[in-house]
Amino acid sequence: MDIDAERLRADLEASGKIGEVDASEGWGRTVLTGSEANRQARDRFVERLEAAGLTVGVDAVGNVTGTWTPPSADREAGAVAAGSHLDSVPEGGIFDGALGVYAALEAVRSLQESGFEPVRPLTVVSFTEEEGSTFSGGLLGSSVATGQRSAEDALALSDGGALSDGGECQDEERTLGDALEAIGYRGEGRLDASDWDAFLEVHVEQDTVLESRDVPVGIVTDITGISHSSVRIRGEANHAGTTAMDDRTDAFAAASEFVLRLEAAGSRAAEAGGNTAVATVGKCTARPNATNVIPGSVDLGVDVRDVDGEVMRELLGEAETFLEDLEGERGVETTIERHLEVEPAPMSERCRQALESETAAMDIDSLDLHSGAAHDAMHVARVTDAGMLFAPSRGGYSHSPLEWTDWEDCATATRVLAGAMKRLSSE
Repeated sequence: MDIDAERLRADLEASGKIGEVDASEGWGRTVLTGSEANRQARDRFVERLEAAGLTVGVDAVGNVTGTWTPPSADREAGAVAAGSHLDSVPEGGIFDGALGVYAALEAVRSLQESGFEPVRPLTVVSFTEEEGSTFSGGLLGSSVATGQRSAEDALALSDGGALSDGGECQDEERTLGDALEAIGYRGEGRLDASDWDAFLEVHVEQDTVLESRDVPVGIVTDITGISHSSVRIRGEANHAGTTAMDDRTDAFAAASEFVLRLEAAGSRAAEAGGNTAVATVGKCTARPNATNVIPGSVDLGVDVRDVDGEVMRELLGEAETFLEDLEGERGVETTIERHLEVEPAPMSERCRQALESETAAMDIDSLDLHSGAAHDAMHVARVTDAGMLFAPSRGGYSHSPLEWTDWEDCATATRVLAGAMKRLSSE
């Protein structure tokens, strides 16, 4: 299976010009859902779909699809779909999401040009608001497409007067529905991913495993589960100069112990497993946040991930125990509230086998590895067979203008994708 590597590169470079930002190093872009840059990115994608003769659809939350149904294909059969997303984080890179979308399109174009006659339709998809930078916690379009969120609830989400194209705040809050209407991408109906026979997603690795081992593609075994919790530790604010050290209930000192204990628990879990568990405290707000005042309360944001849901639950149980211990040891009051629980998502054996067969047939080295980041494929995997393919990330950089995947690696991943789509759509 071959592809037009120069055509793929041209698509990615043109995509990278939309929402391009000034960067001292690298190549960055800001394409936030509902922005003018997002409209331009969508418009160009639709133009490319139509130029390839694909039938374009836009659902109520702006998920965009292009479907090829040649005479050989059974129109009633479930399609083999592939894609990713076009939105970005503020000042993100040019490959995250866009590679998956344009690799899928290039795969279909190459299959068309090769004279291939699939027995199933082939669909290219761009999901809305994968990054969650504006309207949600992420994976919005795929959550609607898989029935985990209603279109009505998604359309009612507000941006809170969030960032626009240039990074400034809007004068008024907008709902997702209003934003999509304004850029012409509030469609009708709901894309139903459960109708697909299979789904494949190409993505940059966002880590250094492939690069460090000089392997051009990674076949994803599992996508990590994610749990987010809010922790509050209450002590007693008091004068930093007149309160003796043995007469304090310092919330921040207690919070510091919690952070270190959770870090140690995460390290133990990683060592005991396949080095896939992680535990992070990434957010901290101390009050009253004054240099000469002992902190009276601290709010923490906790992120726990692993490909094993039971390990995640054990880590969260340890976090609760640490807080209980601190109440007795330091006299603080604590609470913990879980507000995001996403179970790990294993990729289907069928899709993994299709990808592995193609790397073997093309004599391409590959590596099995897990994904520590969330992707649309984890939602789709709940309703149909799904698989993921990683391309190397130079230095592991992502969500940054320094994000880079060599053009040759982009082309290699796309060749494997095209071959796997050919295999799956022949069944």
